[in-house]
Amino acid sequence: MHPDVAKLVDAGRIPKPVGERLSQLAPGNFCLHKSFGAGKVVDWDLPGKKVTIDFERSSGQMMELQFAFQKTEWIPSDDFRAKKIEQLEELRTLAKKDPVELIVHLLQSHGGSMTGEALEKEISGGVVAEGNFKKWWDSAKKTLKESRRVVVPQKRTEALVLRDSDRTPAESLVADFEAARDIKGMIKALEAIAADIGAFENDSDALKRLLHDIDEGAKKAARVQLGQALQLVAARDEVIGSSKALELDPTAVRLSDLILTADSFKLAEEAGTLPSGRQRAIYEAFPNAFGDEWVEKMVHVFDKVGARGVTEIARILSDRGELEALENHLRSTLARRALGPDALIWVCRERKGASAEVFSADVGASILNLLENDHLSDGPRKTSRLQTLLSEDKTLLQDLVEAMDINEARNFSRRLLDCPVFAELEKKSLMARIIKARPETAELVGGEGKKEEPLLVSWDSLEKKKIELDELIRVRIPQNTKDISIARSYGDLRENFEYKSAKDLQKVLMRRKSELEKDIARARGTDFKGSDASKVNAGTVITFTDESGKEIVMTVLGAWDSLPEQKIVSYLSEVGKSLMERTVGDEVKVRDSVTEALQTLTIRSIKPFNP
Repeated sequence: MHPDVAKLVDAGRIPKPVGERLSQLAPGNFCLHKSFGAGKVVDWDLPGKKVTIDFERSSGQMMELQFAFQKTEWIPSDDFRAKKIEQLEELRTLAKKDPVELIVHLLQSHGGSMTGEALEKEISGGVVAEGNFKKWWDSAKKTLKESRRVVVPQKRTEALVLRDSDRTPAESLVADFEAARDIKGMIKALEAIAADIGAFENDSDALKRLLHDIDEGAKKAARVQLGQALQLVAARDEVIGSSKALELDPTAVRLSDLILTADSFKLAEEAGTLPSGRQRAIYEAFPNAFGDEWVEKMVHVFDKVGARGVTEIARILSDRGELEALENHLRSTLARRALGPDALIWVCRERKGASAEVFSADVGASILNLLENDHLSDGPRKTSRLQTLLSEDKTLLQDLVEAMDINEARNFSRRLLDCPVFAELEKKSLMARIIKARPETAELVGGEGKKEEPLLVSWDSLEKKKIELDELIRVRIPQNTKDISIARSYGDLRENFEYKSAKDLQKVLMRRKSELEKDIARARGTDFKGSDASKVNAGTVITFTDESGKEIVMTVLGAWDSLPEQKIVSYLSEVGKSLMERTVGDEVKVRDSVTEALQTLTIRSIKPFNP
């Protein structure tokens, strides 16, 4: 305890714990501040309750003693951050001569672990020149792995971990696995083992002991955590594949075992969340799992596995000469408008390559169908990436309309102009691309100055839109603004993931706000009282019979009313538009809301929804 503080404690003016903390702010000591970084206390004025600290980012900073007491943290003089203040040249020399020792010292000062991003912030610009850091780190990382004193992850966002000096690297890695409390921890430990498999060159027995634990963990997880079980077995296979001394026991659980017993929908859902490499390992196990039926099973999950999964499945089918099966599946699902957004994006991106045979007018119709249905639904947006692709891929629309005959091109253009998803300026931009490829469609935009038609909506759906807009304005946009401000304070915007994510979300929120304001301004609420039932209108209930004589009842309501499972459709949907103005006795072709199959229906009666 500092002598001046000890006098205050002895006199009973301050408690001993307060005196001990206060002594840490005595001149010559080092401290850490969240914004200013590390600093050295250069002076204090106990009677005046002031302290002066030379921080990294603010030299000569005078603070109220109480504020410094609360907002700073003491660090020892041998802490890496303290040495950056007084012994910077020594650290720079160490960075050149012994980068491993420098990094070990840095990790020790941070409790034994820190992410690659945090390490770069500590070293780049001060200890190592910013322009030289990448080259220095690439070399240091290689030396660090060879030293086996530190676990070096693959990603910058993951932590480097200082190993226990009393254990061999192999013992430390095995101990990490054995200490894992759950499947996720076991997977992480296995990844570290695979990344440093050389540590087991003379100790493969330690790895063999783990295989039984992995097998038991995978069997238990498969019942309730299929995705993690798949990850665990895939990570185990990576370890075995990188070690010449390991062989898989014939009775061990394999990826093919997990795949064979899993529900196909759950398998697609769980696999779709995994990294590309792990997904590929899973799909490559399909032949062993399903034998002659593997192609059919793989095609079945194609449009349910997410963006990474569709790419991996297409690549496997192509490599094995089975692309024709995928093409047949795509033709069928496109014709039924049943293809999901991730699969559609793949078809568009591969239109000059793997999907060239199925890139047709149905692709354009499917895109607009998905965008409209997603826009009319109340849930979270699922087609944002598809809409972005349509806007940012400058040749996509041109390629689409060139694959259509003139009538198909005109119909597609009309649908695009009527599509509520796009703002007016965006519609003009998209139509300009279409007209450039098919000048015959120019006549459709001749009356572009006319006023937009109002939207007929139910009161309930209008209230939901207003609530969503209110939440955007009062909660989500202000919170996003705060998130951007906080992320900006982290510095280095080029490598700032939080900042980029927050800015991307800002674009989404502002676009959604604009859409909602525009839609609400056009909306005209109604309870559909007394709708004209002489023909199909918004607010009518239609009874059909199909080709087998089965009776089907469908309700056409407002622009934002869409509950396919209850046979309620919006008058602006594809089905709704095909029904409007039809009368009793008319035959119409309608897509089934569940199967998406095209069926011929005959209108038997029309009555008001709310008489």
